[in-house]
Amino acid sequence: MGKVKIKRKSTLIDMTAMSDVTVLLLTFFMLTSTFLQKEPTIVYTPSSVSEEKVPMNNVVTVLISSADKSGKYEDPSLLEGKIFISFTGDADSTLSSEKIRLLMLDEALELYNDQHKNAPVQLNEAQKAVFSQTNMFGVPFSELSALLSMSPTERDKFQGDMANPKVGIPINDNKDYNGNWNDFQVWLKAIYNVAQRINKEQGENVSPEERANLQNLYTALMRKGQGIAIKADKDTPFTTVQRVFDNLQTMKLNKFSLMTALKSEDEPTQ
Repeated sequence: MGKVKIKRKSTLIDMTAMSDVTVLLLTFFMLTSTFLQKEPTIVYTPSSVSEEKVPMNNVVTVLISSADKSGKYEDPSLLEGKIFISFTGDADSTLSSEKIRLLMLDEALELYNDQHKNAPVQLNEAQKAVFSQTNMFGVPFSELSALLSMSPTERDKFQGDMANPKVGIPINDNKDYNGNWNDFQVWLKAIYNVAQRINKEQGENVSPEERANLQNLYTALMRKGQGIAIKADKDTPFTTVQRVFDNLQTMKLNKFSLMTALKSEDEPTQ
């Protein structure tokens, strides 16, 4: 008796639908994700048990560099305490990141030039446009023009050299609100003035939605302490961080947040 031949079925699987779904999901996540901006130096924040998140939008971030851990420098402490600032607005609001940066820049330049009439800082429109696209910066006002004239690659390399004395926003222990401000305090005063102006400029020409966004920005900066975030390395000496705190309070910015990492269960409590 002859064997019954079993008809072979094709093992070919049509993956067209699967590929379409994969591409759609990938596109969705790319369009809705918030990409982390490159920072001049890597900072490992201290851990804490707080689960309150620092907002991603409408926030001023103050980055404080740590001492060098690579062993390349004889005195690693000379590299710690470099100050960098980042201004981030809201893409869905009247005040985008680009616009809020320009507001801060114009206000800061006016304040700085009032105190340094013999050596004012002048920026052209092209340099201001570059600043509006720059996520984080950290140089004295006197070096701002040179920094904004560099290419993005040169700018990253320049600010990444922590041993360069021209890198880092100058700061000191000045506690006189009406005195001769250091560069860091000039930026803080600009933040304060812009926040106050935003709160007042909610006139009839502003839609209810825009007015709510402006009010949220003012409240975050001046009332809740969510609009200013300090990001320091876990190994940065507290005296360095305390100086930043003192400068904030001197400029009447008394509420701010300290960025930390969430502590794990097996991590010892100090």
